[in-house]
Amino acid sequence: MRIKILGSAAGGGLPQWNCSCANCAAARAPRAGIRVRPRTQTQVAISADNRTWTLLNCSPDLRSQIEVTPELHSQPGNNFRQSPITGAVITSADVDCIFGLLHLREQQPLNIYSTAAVRDIIRNENSIFEMLEQAPEQTNWTEFKPGARIEIGSQSGIGSIVCHTFTTGSDLPYYAGKGRKSSSANDGAVMGLVIERGNSKFAFVPGVREITHEITERLDSCDLLLIDGTFWSDDELIRIQGGGRTAREMGHLPVSGATGSIERLRGLRRPRKIFIHMNNTNPMLNEESKEYRQVRDAGWEIAEDGTEFVLPHQISRATS
Repeated sequence: MRIKILGSAAGGGLPQWNCSCANCAAARAPRAGIRVRPRTQTQVAISADNRTWTLLNCSPDLRSQIEVTPELHSQPGNNFRQSPITGAVITSADVDCIFGLLHLREQQPLNIYSTAAVRDIIRNENSIFEMLEQAPEQTNWTEFKPGARIEIGSQSGIGSIVCHTFTTGSDLPYYAGKGRKSSSANDGAVMGLVIERGNSKFAFVPGVREITHEITERLDSCDLLLIDGTFWSDDELIRIQGGGRTAREMGHLPVSGATGSIERLRGLRRPRKIFIHMNNTNPMLNEESKEYRQVRDAGWEIAEDGTEFVLPHQISRATS
């Protein structure tokens, strides 16, 4: 199973277009004491057969991410409109998880997997996504419930991948209808994935408010873990911006602190542990910082655009 990290930042990317924080400034123009790598918004692609690819979410940066990834390019054939991208698993209805679907609107057949809650927000509350329904069978939408086991991968069924789903939160995007805020249907609003191929497993958890014992047990069965690294501290945005919401109020467990993800997952032994979906303000993105050293000393890594993993054997990094 091949796993390609096409993008690793949270919404807005790094640098963010309207931000001049220390990280964004250093990403635009390197300066002494700060070493920050630019990153696009989080996007992962997986394949079991090296021919067809399934996306995990659909980043607003998806088009440019496809163009720098030859495996995802349209190939010459009988039909000049063709793509190796056959599907997408959507873990939430946040803008940075679904906006890229609009890049895939060109009447190319597409399999989409999501919970009923996510599908309803996308299809019934946003008329612009009718662009995915321009032709019969343009999209084949498969709904799953939390705890479901679904098969994804090549359309032929050869080289399929098994995806196990679990709830990581009930936070709805800001734009969702106000009547939904207290709905019990929100149990499927934010999902985590454990993706299995043969004896190999990896977890993709780009958004999680709390890490329960059940979630920890799931993650400890994996070879590779890509998990929410959005904020370093719970009050990160409040301190930097002078106001706003805490990390947990936004549905993200902070990385640091006595109840943060490093501490909560200290007992994990099996997986290679990598933070993904980092906000542009997160100080651990500065490779000269004490926060970066703390992450590395704890046995963690920080995702970078262009990194590739091949399970079960190889791990390589793109040179671009």
